[in-house]
Amino acid sequence: MWLTERAGIAGVAHHLGLCLRFSTGVDLDALVAACHAVSRRHPVLATGFAVEDGAPRPVPAAPPPVLRADLSGDRLHAELRRPFALDTGPLARFVLDDTGPGAVLLVVAHHLVFDGMSKDILLRDLAAAYARARAGLAEVAPGPVRDHTTAAARHRALVAELLPAAREFWREHWREPEEVLLPGMGRSGPGAEPGAAVPVPVPPEIGAALDTAAGRLGATRFELLLATVHALLWRYGNPTPTVAVALSTRTPETADHIGQFVNELPVRLATIPATFRDLVGAVRAELRARYPFRAVPLGPAVGGLRPRTAVAPVSVSYRRRDPAPVFAGVEVAIDWALFPGDARNALNLQVVDDGYTPTLELQHQTAAVSPDDARRIGGHLRTLLTAALADPDRPLAALPLLPADELDRVLHAPNATERAYPSETLPELLARQARLTPDRIAVHGPGLTRTGGAPAGPDDPAERRLSYRELAAVVRRLAERLRDDGIAAGARVAVCLPRSVELLVTLLAVGTAGAAYVPIDPRYPARRRSLILDEAAPRLLVTTAALAPDTGASAPPVLLLDDTLLTGDPGGTAPPAGPATVPAPRPDDLAYVMFTSGSTGRPKGVAVPHRALTNLLHALRETVTDGPDDTWLALTSVGFDISAVELFLPLLTGGRVVVAPDGAGADGARVRALVRRHHVTHLQATPSGWRVLLAAGFGDPSPAAAERTTAADRAAPETERVVALVGGEALPLPLARELRGRVRRLVNVYGPTETTVWSTLDEVPADCAEVTIGRPIGNTRAYLLDGHGNPVPVGIPGELYLGGAGVATGYLNRPELTSERFLPDPFVPGGRMYRTGDLARWLPDGRIAFLGRLDSQVKIRGHRVELGEVEARLLAHPAVTAAAVVLRDEDDDPRLVAYVVSRDGESPDPAALRDHLAGWLPAEAVPRSWVVLDRLPLTPNGKLDRAALPPPPRDEPERRAAPPAPATGDPAGPATLDDDPDGVTAEIRDIWCEVLRRDDVGLDEDLFDLGGHSLTITRIIGRIEQRLGVVISVDDVFDTPTCLGVAAAVRRERVRAGAGGRS
Repeated sequence: MWLTERAGIAGVAHHLGLCLRFSTGVDLDALVAACHAVSRRHPVLATGFAVEDGAPRPVPAAPPPVLRADLSGDRLHAELRRPFALDTGPLARFVLDDTGPGAVLLVVAHHLVFDGMSKDILLRDLAAAYARARAGLAEVAPGPVRDHTTAAARHRALVAELLPAAREFWREHWREPEEVLLPGMGRSGPGAEPGAAVPVPVPPEIGAALDTAAGRLGATRFELLLATVHALLWRYGNPTPTVAVALSTRTPETADHIGQFVNELPVRLATIPATFRDLVGAVRAELRARYPFRAVPLGPAVGGLRPRTAVAPVSVSYRRRDPAPVFAGVEVAIDWALFPGDARNALNLQVVDDGYTPTLELQHQTAAVSPDDARRIGGHLRTLLTAALADPDRPLAALPLLPADELDRVLHAPNATERAYPSETLPELLARQARLTPDRIAVHGPGLTRTGGAPAGPDDPAERRLSYRELAAVVRRLAERLRDDGIAAGARVAVCLPRSVELLVTLLAVGTAGAAYVPIDPRYPARRRSLILDEAAPRLLVTTAALAPDTGASAPPVLLLDDTLLTGDPGGTAPPAGPATVPAPRPDDLAYVMFTSGSTGRPKGVAVPHRALTNLLHALRETVTDGPDDTWLALTSVGFDISAVELFLPLLTGGRVVVAPDGAGADGARVRALVRRHHVTHLQATPSGWRVLLAAGFGDPSPAAAERTTAADRAAPETERVVALVGGEALPLPLARELRGRVRRLVNVYGPTETTVWSTLDEVPADCAEVTIGRPIGNTRAYLLDGHGNPVPVGIPGELYLGGAGVATGYLNRPELTSERFLPDPFVPGGRMYRTGDLARWLPDGRIAFLGRLDSQVKIRGHRVELGEVEARLLAHPAVTAAAVVLRDEDDDPRLVAYVVSRDGESPDPAALRDHLAGWLPAEAVPRSWVVLDRLPLTPNGKLDRAALPPPPRDEPERRAAPPAPATGDPAGPATLDDDPDGVTAEIRDIWCEVLRRDDVGLDEDLFDLGGHSLTITRIIGRIEQRLGVVISVDDVFDTPTCLGVAAAVRRERVRAGAGGRS
């Protein structure tokens, strides 16, 4: 505690206060006399702590003053925060306000000389002294209580005696506390921070419930409350919760002393038992294992412990409070717990127990936990405690955690998304729109060449424009052709076509024929195309002569398209629409099967029904479209499910689809030209795609951006003020802010293929402070659940599950995987939900913040990539014996990095490995950087340690590197004083020898390995200041705890201060 004060990180967190509000009739002279009497009875209050050889030494000080001041309004809090002179004392004061009809007495003391029980002792002695003074009786002699110095000396002797055993105990039990997960958890440092205090109301019957459970479980009320806090942290997702507890070190000799007789020690549970009964037993055992050493401060017992105001982010302070004393002839209201405004750690539960109903208060750092989050935590604690006491044999995971209002807030309120949507399927909706707007242009884009080759460019005569009437007619004609070729309801048709109007027509025709389309991007490697065909087993493949694969025994029949098939004659026009001859598909029939990356190297086919597609399009029509004047630029690969939005949604509003030609999406200037030329109003892309557009000057009104646009395409920047949809990967906040200023509206969308493209969305405001994935779209349910299927509280990470109308049928021909990922919805009878594997948390306003993946799946430029699939393909190469692939995202440049271990010890050729992967995987799944290792780093339990993989060089395609190894000393041999021209290193070595009482220390030996601790550091710093005239910080020693490291810190400080040499 003294060290944190010296380090300047304690603030006023160690100020303890009591406030007594006296009624009229108080004898002020007797009250002042009583204050002085208490000070004489407890001279520890008249103490300061001088620094001697870097360590604190108690010194006598003037008695605590009795000041008179106005304590109204904020003045009382200001007086509570007024600092003490730590070196000279006194470390207590009485402040009396007698300006009102009664009187207010504020007692403020520093925790160095005061603790919670001291409040009871002070009040008891103050009441007794007031009664005697009021009656004119002589002051009671202090007696043995005055001899606090003897008690302190005995305490020091006890600590010295117990220290070896304490060190042995903590060598087995000490673990550096991990970062804790709390609702809305923000920053929390080692020192005090501005904070607040929130009371936790508990029902009166909780006292009786505590007594009953204590008898049944053989535990104390404190142990029950401590076990509940551990259970709460575990339910928040902390697998091995650590809670700091303040244990009393009082002995019979010091039972009536005012002073600091508490020691904060961590209680950590390596595993959490199944039931509350077993948890109480485990907590009780851990707690009692610390009792023999509770007098020993943690610093001397644990080497390398940095100074901090609390030994863990979460702590519990518990004390039994005696009944309030009676002040003769006057009524007194006592405020026992005054919060000074600075909190020692993220969260501290203060429990004051009068033996009936305990009083609970959460003190918290507001930068770590907001007051609203603290109130929610209090509600969770109360709910969990009530349930656990009532049924201690119920599994911890099954105990209710959320109060009814919060359960509604995270489970029911955000999922009240039921909306009416059309029962028709996409072909029926298109036919209806064609009847409403037959002559409006429906689609505009490149057409196939006469030979069926790649589409023509945007200026080629083969560029096509189809009205809704023409589009409906050619779709129906091709659908009838497909039916003639044996395609019926339930069939699958693979489509592998260049980007063209014919591509859109074919997708619509497949659905009109009652079949499901299976899109295959022509840019996929031939092997991947073959894998998709093998998995999908389509009845037909629609492609062109230029793309047709070699047909084998298992290849499907092929329908070749060219520029004449859809029009009927070269250069002709489509016939007028006639009556439908093909029955419409049903809502539960499949609309498409979209293949995504699979962890085993086998792509997964997601089967999406028409019902799900119709719901998606209707929900987006209600939220992001403007009407019949919409023009959408279709940029996305047909093998990426988001293509369904830009291809189909405009056709339901009377709008227009502009199909971008192959290769346009990677060329920002070309996309910009298309947007301007076609007056595009809506544009959808991944964050990576939007970066390309912004780099090309998209939406930038500056002259420099105008120069990057060709003269033919120059127009007002307003022509680029589109509605921008961003999805497919996480949207970084800086990109969101930049993009928001360049577009008319910015909508961040989220969803996996398994729940039909987009499942949530959020409108990004102009003053965006946080990017979220928003709320569920119509007829979609979003659940954030813990590992046991319970809804998580607001602010706590949970796995995202999606239910509702958008849930796909499952994985094609993969029943086991389907049953693993597509589950019954436990909150909606008969419903289904999909387990996304994504981590997210609820925000207080009901939106969802995306946090990342739970497994090895990542997204590169919007494309899902299973790292396991890439690794599996690498291991199939004969030159590779081990491989790991990770995603690194630096400077907003996400890239895959492959780490490989060669089979024969020679570096495999990265180019050869790239070619190997390119034959199987999409381009996005081929790593851009390569690192050759002698071996992969492993964790102690033998698993791959991904965190220890070295970063790749930014300017080299591959390198050979050794994985990091644990520090085992300097391989070059012991350091010497040969390079010590200013003598600083030698001086510091001498100081270390003196403080550590050793004849010699190595220049690179670790201070904590030599038995150093926090007080050792203060002594070293003090002697450095005395001898070298330089003040370094505690952190300088902790960061480099060797003579060489500290010498370097001294030299840095000299340079900074301009000392220039030894003082």
